[in-house]
Amino acid sequence: MGIFQTIGREYKTLKTLTGMKKWIGPLDADDKQIVPDDFEAIVDKYPNNVAFRFEGGITTYAEMDALANKVANWALGKGLVAGDAVALFMENRPEYVSFWYGLSKIGVVVGLINHNLTDKALAHCVNIADAKMIITGADQDENVRSAASLFDGDPKVWTFGGQEGEDLTGPLNGASDARPDRSHREHLRGKDLCLYVYTSGTTGLPKAAKLTQTRTQGMMRSFIAPCNLTSRDRVYVTLPLYHGTGGICGVGMAMMVGASVVLRKKFSASGFWDDCADQGVTAIVYIGELCRYLMNSPEHPREREHKIRTGFGNGLRPDIWQGFLDRFNIPTLVEFYGSTEGNVSFANYDGKVGSVGRMPSYLKNTFAHVAFVKFDVVEEEPVRGEDGFCIRTDDDEPGEVLGRVGDDARTRFEGYNDEEATKKKLIRNVFEEGDMWFRTGDLMKKDALGYVYFVDRIGDTFRWKGENVSTNEVAEFVAQAPGISTANVYGVEVPGTDGRAGMAAITTKGDVDYDGLYDWLAERLPKYAIPLFIRVQKEAETTGTFKYRKVELVKEGFDPDQVGGEPIWYFDPDSKKYEPLTADAYATLKSGALKF
Repeated sequence: MGIFQTIGREYKTLKTLTGMKKWIGPLDADDKQIVPDDFEAIVDKYPNNVAFRFEGGITTYAEMDALANKVANWALGKGLVAGDAVALFMENRPEYVSFWYGLSKIGVVVGLINHNLTDKALAHCVNIADAKMIITGADQDENVRSAASLFDGDPKVWTFGGQEGEDLTGPLNGASDARPDRSHREHLRGKDLCLYVYTSGTTGLPKAAKLTQTRTQGMMRSFIAPCNLTSRDRVYVTLPLYHGTGGICGVGMAMMVGASVVLRKKFSASGFWDDCADQGVTAIVYIGELCRYLMNSPEHPREREHKIRTGFGNGLRPDIWQGFLDRFNIPTLVEFYGSTEGNVSFANYDGKVGSVGRMPSYLKNTFAHVAFVKFDVVEEEPVRGEDGFCIRTDDDEPGEVLGRVGDDARTRFEGYNDEEATKKKLIRNVFEEGDMWFRTGDLMKKDALGYVYFVDRIGDTFRWKGENVSTNEVAEFVAQAPGISTANVYGVEVPGTDGRAGMAAITTKGDVDYDGLYDWLAERLPKYAIPLFIRVQKEAETTGTFKYRKVELVKEGFDPDQVGGEPIWYFDPDSKKYEPLTADAYATLKSGALKF
């Protein structure tokens, strides 16, 4: 890196950090100023600014606040008080924010539940929050019916536009739009709960992460300075509002400066660039796979006809990062790393492609609570030395990232609304007797300059032929192969072998040369990392937040009877290329006779 480029990067980082100090400042668990106070201050400052642009309509800040007040006053009339919980189970729409913001005015804790859930998963999310009622939208009737007999305590269902439950539209129309007296939340402080945001549930039932007032405030303000946002910006949110990135960070970034949220009910690759051009979007909120979908889409006549200058998100992989910026003419994106509940976070302020952030030496106090430790991928535990303590990694060596748990807002771990789930995320006696650290569950590495790179999720990395295989890194190369659109890599057990062999579930965008695919991968990957099985899917299986599902794929493995007729190819050691997995070939594999 040249000296001028280095100076430029440092200047951009320091400027951003100065701006963040202005917006976030010291997070105080005892602060009396909480989330609804922040909202009301912005509404009073920008009452006539457009808060939401949605499906051809607009909602001003004053209108958003008026509905929130109606929600609060209606809830008071139903006997809800500070500390009670309500489940919000609603599709993307401007009213979504007014509902949880309104309930926060009287101290009610709102669970933001994935609007796609059904049956046991939906009931589980409602029950672990101990919700006294459920508020749904127009699209959740069937979902609610599927779980109706599974709710604990018979919480009342109110619907805003649907048929399942008691109508909420009429009561809200009749409620007062005057702000409820602040006495209903006067006793609350920054350390008190504001929201429950749920994990995606890719490895089991979702967990309810506790978001305090202070943490919610931090998330809502974190990207204002990095994106240099002002009240004149328009932020495009296509991610679900129940998700922390879109619904709290993205919406919050706009709401806290009086900017406008251009909201879409759900992401559409074909409609993305029309929306951005027509609505004058200046900032976007992304998930890595959203970017990949756009990259894999045919050229759109308006994909450079926009005013986008910035955006933020996570999961943008190095293999498409620069290509995404260049193709769509976007000057800069702020990639970040963090979890809703965790106490470890990074953000890429200077544009270093592939990095999720940096830990420069002059910020060593800021990151004093963060550690990278050596990790055993077989035991799925940090490695301990002869003294019984964990061992820090060297530069460029992958290891699990831990966050020391403390009492201040930056290092606190509030945990989940499930004591056992909370305990599983903690590790003790890491570097000294009695210390306690949060386990991120992620393998990452840091280089000599302090740049941090995401490697893989723990559990996704597996061992084959005595080597550790990172599914994310392998997937990047597989997805670049001619004819392949997306790749989801995971490990599967093969009879007669140790460890797990690689398998890739792919979607295609043309013809794939299976005869030459193995050789193509062999030029780019070590032999042990090349997937031995390829499963061809019509579309990738993802969660509502575009994370690849793997648990089901691992269970189904390469069994033709389990994959619903989807084609499977396997690497034949004799022909040295991928061959269709026939019934005979599968029987040979199951017998352990085929040796890779």
